[in-house]
Amino acid sequence: MRQASVERNTKETQISATVSLDGTGAYDVKTGIGFLDHMLEQLSRHSLMDLTVRAEGDLHIDFHHTTEDSGYAVGEAVSKALGDRRGIVRYGAATIPMDETLSRVSLDCSNRPFLVWKVDFSRPKLGDMDTELFKEWFQAFAQSAGITLHVENAYGENNHHIVESCFKGLARALRQAIELDPRQTDSVPSTKGVLGGSL
Repeated sequence: MRQASVERNTKETQISATVSLDGTGAYDVKTGIGFLDHMLEQLSRHSLMDLTVRAEGDLHIDFHHTTEDSGYAVGEAVSKALGDRRGIVRYGAATIPMDETLSRVSLDCSNRPFLVWKVDFSRPKLGDMDTELFKEWFQAFAQSAGITLHVENAYGENNHHIVESCFKGLARALRQAIELDPRQTDSVPSTKGVLGGSL
């Protein structure tokens, strides 16, 4: 089983994350931020990656540190579970409709982190959560997971649908990319023989 656990402890947050890439989509998530929990549950369920997250942060200030650091922790756990990324498909893409909304996510488990974020919101908050924090989560996740990640909302009106379709798109694209390719189980999917570094 490709699995890993990480802990991230700072003066602002204490976070633990465990992932099993070859799971069933089972999740147990408690960050103290209800909407973020809901999104991480979607990530787990639709990627079939088992996910456990525990976070305690300075929520009395705002949700920024807990949101960002949970992205770092989950991403780092994914990267550790992938190891040298031998045998994976590497690329994944998903187009997710959610009622009036359509979002597209494409990614490369390249070990070269990069985020392209083309998502706009019409409201500054969803419940108590600042909508600008979703980009922070995706940025942190891409950075620590070593993933080139492109997220684009093509159209939509409902802000909840927009962000949820982005998380579901990440989940489905990630599910494709981390699958083991039976045609190359013993090789790294790169002409360089290693993922990461320069193109």
